[in-house]
Amino acid sequence: MSNTLQNPQQINIQLGEKEAEGIYSNLALITHSGAEFIFDFTRVLPGVPKTRIYARIIMTPQHAKSLLKALTDNISKYESQFGEIKITLDQNKAEKQIGFQPQVQEPPQEEA
Repeated sequence: MSNTLQNPQQINIQLGEKEAEGIYSNLALITHSGAEFIFDFTRVLPGVPKTRIYARIIMTPQHAKSLLKALTDNISKYESQFGEIKITLDQNKAEKQIGFQPQVQEPPQEEA
């Protein structure tokens, strides 16, 4: 019996011309069931009251969590190289914010 290590399986990934162009998105709608996560990517443009889904990605909860880990890792590497990504919210706007938005936690209020 040989004790040689086998190379891990390599995957040949091809990128088609259409996919290489990419799809711009500034809004993601995320839903889930017990078996899957669904990511719908769209874009909202000023003065355009209507949009459509440009891409839908469906994955298992395990793959969604792996995606979260990969995004967290890549954002950390990006910020190490280029600096912190700042997310600003204009609190003076009365209109509803659209696009990707961070969740803002309100500070706890002190009891009188």
